[in-house]
Amino acid sequence: MSTTEILNELPRLSTDELQRIQQRILDLEDQREIVPNVEFSAAIEAGFRSLETEPPVDAAEVGRKIAGWVAHSD
Repeated sequence: MSTTEILNELPRLSTDELQRIQQRILDLEDQREIVPNVEFSAAIEAGFRSLETEPPVDAAEVGRKIAGWVAHSD
């Protein structure tokens, strides 16, 4: 069954069936392993190197940097 076929069938399902599907999707997402791409790995390595040469960064700045890296990984 194709993705389009599945999507077309969703409106015909009962609330219970939709909830079961939703839970299954959430369970699958929880099981997925994050595999870092080349850019992510390079950023981690650069971060470790910077510990030796740069002053510490506060948590808010770290959050902004991570958000930028994630946005560029798509």
